[in-house]
Amino acid sequence: MTEKNTDLPQFPEPFWRALTLPSFSKLDRDITTDTLIVGGGITGITSAYLLAKQGVKVTLIDAGEILNGTTGHTTAKITAQHGLIYDQLITEHGEEKAKLYYEANAEGMQLIKDLVSEHSIECNLTAQDAYIYANTDEYKNKIQKELKAYQKLGIRGDYTDEIPFSIPCKAAVIMKDQAQFHPLKYLKALISAFQEAGGIIYEQTTAMKIEDGDPPTVLTDSGHSIKSKQVIVASHYPFNDETGLYFARMHVKRSYVLAIRTEQEYPGGMFYCADTPSRSLRYTEGDDGEKLILVGGDGHKTGQGVSMIEHYEALKDFSSHYFNVEDIPYRWSAQDIVTPDKIPYVGPVTANHQNVLIATGYAKWGMTNGSIAAKIMSDHILQKDNRYADLYNPSRLKGLKNMVQDNADVAKHLIKGKLAVIHKAPEDLGIDEGAIVKVNGDKAGCYRDQDGKLHIVDSTCTHMGCEVVWNSGDRTWDCPCHASRFSISGEVLNGPAVEPLKKIR
Repeated sequence: MTEKNTDLPQFPEPFWRALTLPSFSKLDRDITTDTLIVGGGITGITSAYLLAKQGVKVTLIDAGEILNGTTGHTTAKITAQHGLIYDQLITEHGEEKAKLYYEANAEGMQLIKDLVSEHSIECNLTAQDAYIYANTDEYKNKIQKELKAYQKLGIRGDYTDEIPFSIPCKAAVIMKDQAQFHPLKYLKALISAFQEAGGIIYEQTTAMKIEDGDPPTVLTDSGHSIKSKQVIVASHYPFNDETGLYFARMHVKRSYVLAIRTEQEYPGGMFYCADTPSRSLRYTEGDDGEKLILVGGDGHKTGQGVSMIEHYEALKDFSSHYFNVEDIPYRWSAQDIVTPDKIPYVGPVTANHQNVLIATGYAKWGMTNGSIAAKIMSDHILQKDNRYADLYNPSRLKGLKNMVQDNADVAKHLIKGKLAVIHKAPEDLGIDEGAIVKVNGDKAGCYRDQDGKLHIVDSTCTHMGCEVVWNSGDRTWDCPCHASRFSISGEVLNGPAVEPLKKIR
């Protein structure tokens, strides 16, 4: 019998990233292309493939390594069941648009299945039923409302009051015939198909700014430029935020995942708890065929709340309570963007910038939303009609009340960070400890690594000047205002910031 090891892994690393992926060189000259895609996740790679297949000259760049952003940190559920969303969409948008949102995501799911079939991709794609369950009376009522929304929209859904675990359940709604897969095996194959169609990829190439013109020009961190007839910004958070002001129109959340081994047989299916704190369950198979259960949830606004390691601990406690945990080989977290009306922004960045497109705001459901976003944007570039373009149009103004609340929250954290009194000095930190400290009378972010070396950076976010906070779970500096994230040495991990934190000696 294998000895149990239920300690959390020391460093976060997603299961999917254990796959060997291709690597690409950094851009070292000025270039011209038909379509430039910024961001190497599911949206960028799928868009690149769809366009290159139609003979478009496509170049894709990524600020770091491809597939190391949100796509590399997903739970990879392929489903149109996005929490308790359809009753809300009917209330806020009407039945017609709610049904269109369902159909868009169903089409996104079908696009993945079609590409897997077309290219014979081995990516552990399996059909699964998707469950939303509730264990309180309040959310039982919401589950019942969601079922009625399914019925109004013609969505195939079943109702039950039990799930195949000892987890309490008062009600659940089931969406049949959804799916799950290994996202990086899938996208690795699409990258090969993209290259075979003439596509070009550069890594370690950060887009800094888009200069208007005919054609527009993207400037990179190394000083090189890329002229392109069209630009697709699929960088998760739009780096070209001067025109759309999307930082004021969205908020960002982090959520967490453990991959656990257990002797219990997993019954199949994908599960999501509607109550707070949220919980997500699905399984995946390792290369040895052994099943790992992915336990996710505990979402919160980036840079806010309790010490971040406590979220991993909460998932560990949940796992230990309901499963006979043998081992926890992986843990990781993800960054997800939420729009005020819960529908992503996909399309031209503004009505006056039809040749610059963005895709963002998937709210944890990027496999289907990201796939249909790629279809919407490639159709726009190929001058084809797309029935979902108006629904996802970034120029719409919905959810004003939520926007006001989000920006009030930003102001609160901006002031809180500036007024915070700091008593720690760098020498006060122990091994593997990070905190805001005083250096030469000014605030700084300081982390002491495993070897005792200090890493000190300016603690002021380079986006809009908020003070970053230490993320003890992932060893990063996170901005509580607009969710930029930085490494211990100041490099940008997540936008909207594009400039790194200044290093302090």
